[in-house]
Amino acid sequence: MKIRRDDPTAPHVADLLAHHLRELRGVMAEHAFALDATGLSAPDVTFWTAWRGDALAGFAALKQLDAAHGEVKSMRAAPAARGTGIGRAMLNHIIAEARARRYTRLSLETGTAPLHAPAVALYRSAGFVSCEAFADYRPSPHNQFLKLEFPA
Repeated sequence: MKIRRDDPTAPHVADLLAHHLRELRGVMAEHAFALDATGLSAPDVTFWTAWRGDALAGFAALKQLDAAHGEVKSMRAAPAARGTGIGRAMLNHIIAEARARRYTRLSLETGTAPLHAPAVALYRSAGFVSCEAFADYRPSPHNQFLKLEFPA
């Protein structure tokens, strides 16, 4: 598997990103805060894709909230790649990048539907713990917030 920095507007990302957004909006409606290709292209967002040979296996993004705080955005394994370690590899990549940037905190927002349970288990296994809403998020029954703090 290879992870590379990529362009979220690239044609090879379009189908998986559309699937991701459709699925989240289907279970979370207006409480789905996943970014589309335009949002993932913002200057404060870094976007990566994961590949197994010539097959797109997943994507993830890291948004810089401030000089010491980042947010995990839009992590997704391709349906054919679920259960193969893509999510763990992408999360480890983001955590390593956050450490390299000297962030003291990495946060994320995710859903509460059963669809989100595997991702939440992954985040918790990496040391993320529940926290209050951050940035511009507002709490709702459809969202939960997690953080990972790095020692100084």
